[in-house]
Amino acid sequence: MLELQDVFSRFADSYIESHLIHYEGLKAINAITSCRTSSLGGHVDVCDSCGHSRISYNSCRNRNCPKCGNLHKEQWILDRTSELLPVPYFHTVFTVPHDLNSLFLCNQKLLYSLLFKSAAETLSVLALDKKYLGAQIGVTMVLHSWGQNLSFHPHVHCIVPGGGLSPSGCSFVRSRKSFLFLLGFYLRSFGVSSFFI
Repeated sequence: MLELQDVFSRFADSYIESHLIHYEGLKAINAITSCRTSSLGGHVDVCDSCGHSRISYNSCRNRNCPKCGNLHKEQWILDRTSELLPVPYFHTVFTVPHDLNSLFLCNQKLLYSLLFKSAAETLSVLALDKKYLGAQIGVTMVLHSWGQNLSFHPHVHCIVPGGGLSPSGCSFVRSRKSFLFLLGFYLRSFGVSSFFI
């Protein structure tokens, strides 16, 4: 079976030569390519009963590695499942224009914090407005710092329940089934070409 490690081993060098990849992307490529190979060292497992031995190579422990990080990802998803409300959930993404990438690379802590804060405040303000929902919502947010092509692309994925607490806190206000909010306008300042939540 073909694995990501096989693809990286075969094509990573030529891809890196022809594309601009940020430090975290290069680190992930190197880790995944080296994972469970002799380049990371290893140890010998010996059976106490029969004496059979086997060499086991060390894992890279990179969170992006399908062999290492996948277990943690699946456990995180299971942990979140127990927190779900019996309502539909909506997925939205907040991103920044590529023109700001170099600024984000130089000021990651500050600008990632601002990205999270801006996304949370935008969703909260819209949700509180009676013409959209009229309720206080919660949100689970996850930062991704690069896109599928391994280029630097900071964006925040938001999982929002389909409803929230009324302003009095005494009842639950449900959203429409198809959309959390139906805005129907463009938010170019956030780098989003269309915005239907």
